[in-house]
Amino acid sequence: MLRSSVLRAASSRTSSPLLSSARSASFTGTLLRTSRQPAPCLYTGSQQTRRVHAISNPTLANIEKRWEEMPPQEQADLWMALRDRMKTSWHELTLAEKKAAYWIAFGPHGPRALPPPGEGWKVVSYTALGVAVALGITMAVQSFARHPPDTMTKEYQEATNEYLKSQKIEPITGISSEGYVGKGYVQSPPKRT
Repeated sequence: MLRSSVLRAASSRTSSPLLSSARSASFTGTLLRTSRQPAPCLYTGSQQTRRVHAISNPTLANIEKRWEEMPPQEQADLWMALRDRMKTSWHELTLAEKKAAYWIAFGPHGPRALPPPGEGWKVVSYTALGVAVALGITMAVQSFARHPPDTMTKEYQEATNEYLKSQKIEPITGISSEGYVGKGYVQSPPKRT
């Protein structure tokens, strides 16, 4: 469909019928020849060769000490330049570039930074302070609390055991069973007077 419309357009531009047929024939031959040829392959299987200039040594000197103080834009520019350099053959990289690339990728900065000295003692002291404050609050709340209910005394719970035995509650494995040796429902200390 596209080929026929292209041929019509080419033939309508020519003035003489003889030229028109000659041109359309040559144009058709060219069009057919190009349509039969495979499209050029963009990837030939070989590695692309890039020419990127080496990064100067003063730029990479003491990168370990300067990295944290560098502005973020400068860090990004340096990393992009190193990344472009690493896309070429690694045999072409200088030793300074290899060291800088490794340090930027895996060095102790950012989230991998070493903790500052004395941070362990700060953690221990703040944890101890938090525990002491929590204990103080707990003791203050308990000092203002009411006494426990009467059902939470040893005497009341022993009376509950006797009542359950008289009513024969849980006769197979519970408190009313033959040979029961457990404490029953006693779990609290005696009542304070």
